Amino acid sequence: MDIEIRRPTGGDTIELHRFFRTVIVDTYRKEGIGDQVDDLEEEIKTKEYYLATDLATNGRDRYFLVAVTGERIVGSIEFGPASSLIRECTDGELSGLLEVGTVFVHPEFQQKGIGNLLFASIVGVLRDKGIEECCLDSGYRNAQKIWKKKFGVPHYVLKDYWGEGFDHMIWRVDVR
Repeated sequence: MDIEIRRPTGGDTIELHRFFRTVIVDTYRKEGIGDQVDDLEEEIKTKEYYLATDLATNGRDRYFLVAVTGERIVGSIEFGPASSLIRECTDGELSGLLEVGTVFVHPEFQQKGIGNLLFASIVGVLRDKGIEECCLDSGYRNAQKIWKKKFGVPHYVLKDYWGEGFDHMIWRVDVR
């Protein structure tokens, strides 16, 4: 599969909004939380806001990369300031770090290495900017499995944060 990793443009906005909705709805369904419509819609709006921030600041305040095959966007990743959840739940320990997030791969293209390619690409950008550490988090069990395999035991585990059996995990990652 021929995958191009690039910065998004304003012309990608509509497609990325559809992409976010597709991936987030699929994720909620697979996690067994598809009935949490308000949370799902808030998650989508947050990702759309992050994209708008990137485009408005040319990557200064948020920085996205997208994975494209042909004319189709099949993946995304971004970084920006650590979220309030990360800042508050780590008592400010990770406040100064950038957070890598919005690591999404279209359901039809998952398990093909696109997420790893996106992550390696964003790490390259962070290194080029002189960043040595970042953080990332997840409340999705499927994503947590991937991050545990990639980064080991999370630095923080917020037991039952999203309800019984739904922990939230936070990793501190050395990108050197």
